[in-house]
Amino acid sequence: MIAYAVTDPSTLDFNHLDSDLQRFSQKASMIVYRDKANADYDVKAIDFVEVAKRLDFEKVLVHGDRILAETVKADGVHLASTQLDTIPDAKARNLFVVVSTHSLKEVQEAEALGADMVTFSPIFSTPNKGKAVGLEALKNIISEIKIPLIALGGILTQEQIRACQNAGAKGFASIRYFA
Repeated sequence: MIAYAVTDPSTLDFNHLDSDLQRFSQKASMIVYRDKANADYDVKAIDFVEVAKRLDFEKVLVHGDRILAETVKADGVHLASTQLDTIPDAKARNLFVVVSTHSLKEVQEAEALGADMVTFSPIFSTPNKGKAVGLEALKNIISEIKIPLIALGGILTQEQIRACQNAGAKGFASIRYFA
């Protein structure tokens, strides 16, 4: 099962980048650098990718910027659902593409445009992300698609991870699980 760590300023401190990424690598098979409010995001992405690539992550991604992902030699990019139209360009840059989705329509569009994988959320209750869709919605979405789907949202325990896997998810993504 894919264990996808989503970083956040609350879980990643660039003053302790090596040790923080080492901690993430203990549980995660993939990682994305995500910090929507950082004015130095481009500069920090260089350091993040360089250090993360020395560890055992299968994929190291940056969030939201396919050109930056290519420039810093990340394995891929994690796009927001509002960036679906940029999937073909990201694929043309030979990037692994993950897209955040919140509906069957978004998942199907990401799949049709060539995304490699999608996250679908929020599965469980999580701060500031709206009403949880639950495991039944997760199962229903998975039954309609071929693309690998990663469950996201409020995943904090092994029990929740197993429940997502039993629903058919190829993996899970989380911020707080990896903290």
